[in-house]
Amino acid sequence: MLEIACFDLMSAEIALASVADRIEYCKGRFQGGLTPDIEEFKYLKEKYEKPIYIMIRPKGGDFYYNDEEYNTMIEDISRFKKHGADGFVFGILGQQNEIDKERNRFLVDFAAPIPCTFHRAIDRTPDFQKSIQDIIDLGFEGVLTSGGAESAEYGVEKLTEIIQKHANEVEIIIGGNVRSENIKELKETTKGTNFHSSAILKYGIFADEEEISEIKTWS
Repeated sequence: MLEIACFDLMSAEIALASVADRIEYCKGRFQGGLTPDIEEFKYLKEKYEKPIYIMIRPKGGDFYYNDEEYNTMIEDISRFKKHGADGFVFGILGQQNEIDKERNRFLVDFAAPIPCTFHRAIDRTPDFQKSIQDIIDLGFEGVLTSGGAESAEYGVEKLTEIIQKHANEVEIIIGGNVRSENIKELKETTKGTNFHSSAILKYGIFADEEEISEIKTWS
């Protein structure tokens, strides 16, 4: 499975018309992804059939949210769910970067039956293995991770380990600078089957269709 992270309408249209399996739609590329515009999402849903997962994140920076921000996340899930979101991507941490079980569980239940992916907030948690188990116990369908490292290339050891242990319990999606030049090695080393990339070339702005095709060849 290849998921393309799309931070703008142009990239989304390129990815949805490509060989990618689905997209994660958001805005704010340089903030790590924020909740996108719902009118853009509605346009994409009307025009394309491939699954569109929606990032639910009201601010950049850390993954600890105050009550107002948390309520915004609930409202956003409600709005996007109403208009046909195929999946949601979010992750709430506590003040010590531990997984906030209560709030994440509520959002997963609130989003049901739409599947939820816990995003790379897991890579900031102090106990990576415990966090994986928490995510499984909370009912997330997937987890997007670079193995607790800055990029997937540096996290291959942990990625390999969690795929061996938990691939039958949760969809482990390898992300973090995944590109055509490293996808083959990442796949062969980790034995992973799910990958996430923006497919934006070094000096590019939008997702690149050829890059998507090259990544898909190996994913």
